[in-house]
Amino acid sequence: MRPTACNGSLTRRPDLREWLIVLMIASLIPAFAARAADLMVYEDALAGGWQDWSWNTMRATDTALKATGAASLAVTYTAGWAGLSLRTSPAISTAGYSSIRFSVYGKPNGGKLSLFTQPTDNGTNSTAFLFTPTPNAWSVIDVPLSALGNPAQIARLTIMDWTGTIQPTYNLDALRLIGKTLPALSLKVDATAARKPISPLIYGINGSSATTADADFMKGLGVSVRRWGGNNTSRYNWQLDASNTGADWYFEDVRMSDAVNLPADSGANCVIAQDRREGVATVLTMPLIGYVAKDAASCGFGIAKYGAQTDKDWQWRPNCGNGVKTGGSLVTGNNPTDTSLAVGPSFAQAWVSALVSRYGNAANSGVRYYDLDNEPDLWWDTHRDVAPTGLNYDQLRDRTYQYAAAIKTADPGAQTLGPVVMGWTYYWHSPYDGQRQDWQTPDDRNAHGGTPLVPWYLQQMKAYELAHGKRILDFLDLHYYPAASGVALSPAGNTATQALRLNSTRSLWDPNYVDESWIASAGPDGGIVKLIPRMREWVSANYPGTKLAITEYNWGAPEHINGALAQADVLGIFGREGLDLATLWAPPQSSQPLAFAFRIYRNYNGSGGRFGETSVSAASSAQDRLAIYAAEEAATGALTLVVINKTAGNLSAPLTLSHFTSGGLVQGWRYSAARLTGITRLPDQGLSGVTFTSTYPANSITLYRIPGRRL
Repeated sequence: MRPTACNGSLTRRPDLREWLIVLMIASLIPAFAARAADLMVYEDALAGGWQDWSWNTMRATDTALKATGAASLAVTYTAGWAGLSLRTSPAISTAGYSSIRFSVYGKPNGGKLSLFTQPTDNGTNSTAFLFTPTPNAWSVIDVPLSALGNPAQIARLTIMDWTGTIQPTYNLDALRLIGKTLPALSLKVDATAARKPISPLIYGINGSSATTADADFMKGLGVSVRRWGGNNTSRYNWQLDASNTGADWYFEDVRMSDAVNLPADSGANCVIAQDRREGVATVLTMPLIGYVAKDAASCGFGIAKYGAQTDKDWQWRPNCGNGVKTGGSLVTGNNPTDTSLAVGPSFAQAWVSALVSRYGNAANSGVRYYDLDNEPDLWWDTHRDVAPTGLNYDQLRDRTYQYAAAIKTADPGAQTLGPVVMGWTYYWHSPYDGQRQDWQTPDDRNAHGGTPLVPWYLQQMKAYELAHGKRILDFLDLHYYPAASGVALSPAGNTATQALRLNSTRSLWDPNYVDESWIASAGPDGGIVKLIPRMREWVSANYPGTKLAITEYNWGAPEHINGALAQADVLGIFGREGLDLATLWAPPQSSQPLAFAFRIYRNYNGSGGRFGETSVSAASSAQDRLAIYAAEEAATGALTLVVINKTAGNLSAPLTLSHFTSGGLVQGWRYSAARLTGITRLPDQGLSGVTFTSTYPANSITLYRIPGRRL
């Protein structure tokens, strides 16, 4: 597939019905407590997403003997201490459940059984609950989670023989987790509290092409900033419009477009020019790795030179290997100049100077934002043909000093973003320690006082400013992908995965949320991420005045309402928490549900209607079920509210406005599972007093615009 100049980029290589709002005074409507839905594990058959991980156990479907439905599960142990063990992935958070309940039918001479859970596939057993099935009768067993030690999550549920002998067969039916009784819902908005500006730059995407479709996409979604980044930009040669695909695709040099008048019509310039036409800010990735592509034909591990390898580019360049020898070891000792030219800060400075000459400087509509490369913490893997050894603390600092200074020399108004590391592990450790898996006694980190990488990096940037009288780092930029299994860059998945996706957005802000992933057991601070507050704390302590950016993130499921709900929640969090810039990795197609999450905030009425510019206090009694975000329009003083029903059932809640007087009809727009092809305009409603109650359909995003003014 061949790209066209300023009309594309190299892509062949991978890098209802609606419910009416019922408005009335809340005091006239009683609030009823609800109960969360049960989670079925077995009824007639094993529920989807569950697997049989039993040992010394035979299980069979019994249609003659059942407590409910069409069949029960007959369980026969073939040895003492045998166990019926059921496993699900991802693990289930127990936050919404109170007990494990099932029906059991015993046989004469049956003995004690033990029920316990595990948080991971081979995690520590919970406290055991012992019971003995009643012979020749069905009985219902209810096991409070408190009796199991209140496990935070369940990956395996096991019923094991507790006698050490072979027991008679017993039957199991209607095995499920029982949903907790939930408090009545309420929503509150205070127009004078927690006021802070919402940066327009949080509504960004990553993208590297400049077609008409791209322009229409950005305009339709109200995209505010686009980042030109990713692994291949680490070795971009702006003079040749060529780069290297690295480990993503056989370490090949490739052209970024089919430009014919270089560097004027290069792929990067086409993106910049289109961004300028569309009023979109550009974040441009500046290579710091020290090498750029020398042509559009070479590859890092040519088979003719380095021998047979375990894989090669059969489709386009059969001589280009993956750099792994047939025995499984890596090719080492290769020559970086096979693909690349060695360059330094002057190369970066010349590029910025060329951009200033072509587009003007940052203060006059030129390129303003420069990412200091892309995930340098992973170069030892993604670009190991030229950077086989992970950077240590000092090397990352020194490259930042050199290249950021070069950018600022060419354009003093330019703003830089760093260190652009890829995720949780490298917030705390250097690439050098990470490459060697040196987590317990990290030599490099210990040599720097045991200070985690990101705080140390900020300290060094402050030191530079104190020494030189000039700030060279403007944004703390961290990439973040939720670590829970099946969430980021993944399809919607099963019910458990979808629930996990919606819950995991809490990792962006919640100081009480223990991450439902490997971070819980392997991460510092007890597995609490609270990403944006943590970034702010690090900046405040180490380099005040630095802004906050997340230039890669992704919560997955672009094809599903679940992804749209998560994305809408994320954008609301970004605004409320005061993030300064964010760009989504792997943007959705314009017709996919996730795209409508952007439209709700940036183009809800199809005519440029946007969520307000000043965040105000918005609180839900159950943010995990019915999330709310609120903002004031700068031009009119109207309030805009986004309410997200994350559940599979309709939810009703009174909404109370404080320090605000309404000045007209409440307008509403909704996107929901009932109609995935567009946002539905709701009937206008009058507002009497300061409280109204609405019903929010299952899996929906509702935007209200309430004319009026702050008191």
